[in-house]
This record gives sequence, C-alpha cells and structure tokens, in this order.
Amino acid sequence: MKNVLFICSQNKLRSPTAEQIEWADIVFVMEKSHRSKVQGKYRAHLNGKRLICLHIPDEYEFMDPHLIELLKAKVPSHL
Repeated sequence: MKNVLFICSQNKLRSPTAEQIEWADIVFVMEKSHRSKVQGKYRAHLNGKRLICLHIPDEYEFMDPHLIELLKAKVPSHL
C-alpha cells in the first residue's frame, strides 16, 4: 500500500504536514505553483518520491461533483 499526500493552497495544516513529507510515497499537488513551492522547500525530502501535479484549479467547492470526477479520473493511474 502506498502512502499518499495531497497538497493544496488552503490546507491550513499543510506546512506542518509537508515538514514530515518523508512518510509519503506519492505527493499530489493541485497546481504547478504548488509543485514549485514543494520542490523548492522540500527537495531533500522528495528523493525517491513521486511528485505529481493534477492541474486542478482552485475553483471548486468542497465535495463539488465535478471536482470528485476530476480526482477519480486523474489520481488512480498514478497509484
């Protein structure tokens, strides 16, 4: 089983979580800017990890059906 970490802009506990990024096998980010920030700040912790950008803009509400469909379409192929 893989340990998966999702990172987005409004995750209020993102920074403390990312500081412990070594537990994750795969790190998903929603946007290119997230990928750049994670690579810049946590590069040493990403050695041997997969960092995947899902290219999902911050325009969806919580549990938005379209967002759920996007996640279902994009995430499984990486697991």
